[in-house]
Amino acid sequence: MAITDIDQYAHLTESDIETLGAELDAIRRDIEESRGEADAKYIRRAITLQRSLAAGGRLALMFSDKKVAWAAGTAMLSLAKIIENMELGHNVMHGQWDWMNDPEVHSSSWEWDTTCPSVQWKHSHNFVHHKYTNVVGMDDDVGYGILRVTRDQPWEWWNVGNPIYNLTLGTFFEYGVALHHLETEKLRNKEKTYRQAAKDLRVIGTKVGKQAAKDYLIFPALAGPNWKTTLTANFTSNIIRNYWAYMVIFCGHFPDGAEKFTVDEFENEDQPRWYLRQMLGSANFKAGPLMRFMSGNLSHQIEHHLFPDLPSSRYEEIGVRVRELCDKYDLPYTTGTLLGQYAQSFRTIAKLALPNSLLKATSDDAPETASELRFAIREGMSDHFGVDPETGKRRGLRTALRELKNSPVRSAHVGRAASGSPGRNQH
Repeated sequence: MAITDIDQYAHLTESDIETLGAELDAIRRDIEESRGEADAKYIRRAITLQRSLAAGGRLALMFSDKKVAWAAGTAMLSLAKIIENMELGHNVMHGQWDWMNDPEVHSSSWEWDTTCPSVQWKHSHNFVHHKYTNVVGMDDDVGYGILRVTRDQPWEWWNVGNPIYNLTLGTFFEYGVALHHLETEKLRNKEKTYRQAAKDLRVIGTKVGKQAAKDYLIFPALAGPNWKTTLTANFTSNIIRNYWAYMVIFCGHFPDGAEKFTVDEFENEDQPRWYLRQMLGSANFKAGPLMRFMSGNLSHQIEHHLFPDLPSSRYEEIGVRVRELCDKYDLPYTTGTLLGQYAQSFRTIAKLALPNSLLKATSDDAPETASELRFAIREGMSDHFGVDPETGKRRGLRTALRELKNSPVRSAHVGRAASGSPGRNQH
């Protein structure tokens, strides 16, 4: 099952976690105190670039009966939609630029170019997802209510469609995000009434109508005789934006190493352990300046989950210090190439279409699902962690995960109660 004792899984003592939390608090203070005109110029330039691309794309599509104009207009409009969703909308609504006191980039006033109403997104994403990150049964982003992405989710017959649901979600990602606020799992479990869902649907329907009118009625009409080619360009741009946003989000949440957690773990959590859960439950992908910008700097998903309301343009700088902390405490810093991280996510979604009985490994020791017991069920695994007083060398989670690769599984099942492993604060 998912991680129940994060101290034990991370191979950190109570003192270690408190110190780690203090060092992460120090990073936050340093960035908050150094925010200034350079940061303000960054977001203003991003807005100018996005609007210029959108205007250029719309202008080119006035002549979309020409293949070159159609391709150029579609490309510019796709880029504009990606930037608006990823670097602007997502980050502005996190409150990353509220410190500027500029109503144009304030989280309370931004409405983004997508079918998801901002007021609903700020609840389902800012509050629910970022507070309960990867807590199974509390974070609706664990599978978005339709995908099985961890063995902690009981298999049901309809999960065989996992790969199809995945492809459909990627294609129409903006609609999946919009419907996310309906909380389908709560509906299935009768924790939410259909009357409440209908109220949410009316808000979503209003936003969907506005988006559809803009992309598929108003702008095509303005193109006059080229309305058909403009309409297809708008549709293509939305699909490109959807796939890109979907891939970036999935690469940050579902590759190997992005761990899941139990409600028991959450109920015993303080601020330092919240930090630790964000570090262990998120994943990055490698990116240069352009890729970082086009992903809304969510190539640094770890840093974003640690500090969701700090300027995204500072995540690269923050990432250097977070890596140093991972080295210091012998913690993994989960990252890889964009395609590599997505391939792991896709593999997990495909194989979890099957029930656990048809899968290898266990629910405590699989690439996509792990718990602190993954170490107890392995032969030859040391139960020592922390700093060795004689050598001064730390044996933490990163070292323990390396040792796992060469450690055979015990022949006898080791239950949670019988593992003999120490509980929290008993290291």
